[in-house]
Amino acid sequence: MIRIIGGGLAGCEAAWQAAEMGVAVTLHEMRPVQPTSVHHTDRLAELVCSNSFRGDKLDNAVGLLKEEMRRLGSLVMRTADKVKVPAGAALAVDREKFAEEMTAAIEAHPRIRLERGEVSEIPASTDREPVIIATGPLTSSSLSASIAAFVGSQHLAFFDAISPIVMAETIDMSKVFRASRWNRGDNADGDYLNCPFNKEEYLRFHDAIVTAERASVHDFDNTKFFEGCLPIEVMAHRGVDTLRFGPMKPAGLDDPKTGRWPYAAVQLRQDNLAGDHYSLVGFQTQLKWGEQARVLKMIPGLENAEFVRFGMIHRNTYINGPTILDATWQTRTRPSLFFGGQVSGVEGYVESSASGLIAGINAARLSLGLEPTAPPRTTAIGALGYYVSHADPAHYDPSNITFGIMPALEKPPKAKHDRQLAMSDRALRDLDEWRSLQNSHA
Repeated sequence: MIRIIGGGLAGCEAAWQAAEMGVAVTLHEMRPVQPTSVHHTDRLAELVCSNSFRGDKLDNAVGLLKEEMRRLGSLVMRTADKVKVPAGAALAVDREKFAEEMTAAIEAHPRIRLERGEVSEIPASTDREPVIIATGPLTSSSLSASIAAFVGSQHLAFFDAISPIVMAETIDMSKVFRASRWNRGDNADGDYLNCPFNKEEYLRFHDAIVTAERASVHDFDNTKFFEGCLPIEVMAHRGVDTLRFGPMKPAGLDDPKTGRWPYAAVQLRQDNLAGDHYSLVGFQTQLKWGEQARVLKMIPGLENAEFVRFGMIHRNTYINGPTILDATWQTRTRPSLFFGGQVSGVEGYVESSASGLIAGINAARLSLGLEPTAPPRTTAIGALGYYVSHADPAHYDPSNITFGIMPALEKPPKAKHDRQLAMSDRALRDLDEWRSLQNSHA
């Protein structure tokens, strides 16, 4: 039997993989017995930040990672594909339906037992009964203390911020236009609503952000944000044009009223299948809610917007992977103990799910008397495990998957796009070979 602590993306994926390999699993989820500051339901795999799983094409690394996970039988990918909403070249989901489908799948599996309630310390583990810690960024204080005692050093931590969501019926459609950047996506009319700014509007908006009052970060004075998910006010303070080259970049967005790119633009992405909720893409923030209502209504088209949810900030906690983990997601000092998800030192929904996938497979292999194994470094999922276990521990930060952490091609094409597709082609060939080898030894 395997015990998995945490019913988020990584924990559910790990439980599914192990159960599908014929191993009994007990999955522990502390909600609703022990709530968190950002979850709103008791469902498993609830998405508390964006509803986007990012790019879904093989010319980017996270698209490759998704395809690898699909080939490995990922529950997360199967569910995301089932409840996806329009998002151009990205994969985005109806967050409520996603959590409902994930919960239903886990509860219906005959080899998975779901237990509600907090696990306050790391359970004992053996080769026959391994344990996976997949508690995510909001690990409870008691279990965090137990993890800190196990790893022998303080946790590293950063803060993550959540984007606001608006009611679709309150968007002024006469001021926005529908388009996908560079016309990429399945919808000919475009998958995003775009709120265009002229220069004067943008400068007023920038000034409002940098002078707005931010919510306090509770007990933490030295706020460290993940660079890939910075609050808009942090970016705005870095320079007047930072937002224009970040979440408000107008590149590839042709405004039909002018035939040109706007000076800046805020993109709104459909947040559910009904299409009545839209999230502000890349607009995570820690501004006070009253300030958000004031400042965000300066966005063209959102003057009368009603907010389903304001942005908020929460703490993400993770371990220093290179000092603790092997590429199999096992801990070096206790191989029957695994980590997966954001607490293991990865960033992003897909990366968290991928780490849970491999942790679940390897925990099941250990329980079955087989040797745990890591996918080749030439695959995205293998490169992620290698990064977490081999990066410089003195300067370790959580990472999204990138082609940069994968080995270079021996004879790479000159064009970047062709080079990325070639890396994806190599990765999928190597993954299929690795998967066949594992199945032959199972």
